Amino acid sequence: MSLPIAKETGTPVATALPTYAAEDLTKGGGQAHIVLGDQIYTLRITRAGKLILTK
Repeated sequence: MSLPIAKETGTPVATALPTYAAEDLTKGGGQAHIVLGDQIYTLRITRAGKLILTK
C-alpha cells in the first residue's frame, strides 16, 4: 500500500488511519484471523497478491 506523496517534497505523507502490512498480519504466511466482537473473519492473500476477507 502506498502513501500519498507530498507535492512539495516528494516524500510519503502519514495518514490518520492505522496502516498495517498484510504480510505482518499473516506473519509471513498466507492467512490470518481477525476478530470483531464475537465474529471471526479470515484474511487471505491470494497467489495474485489480492486480499480476500471472509466470515
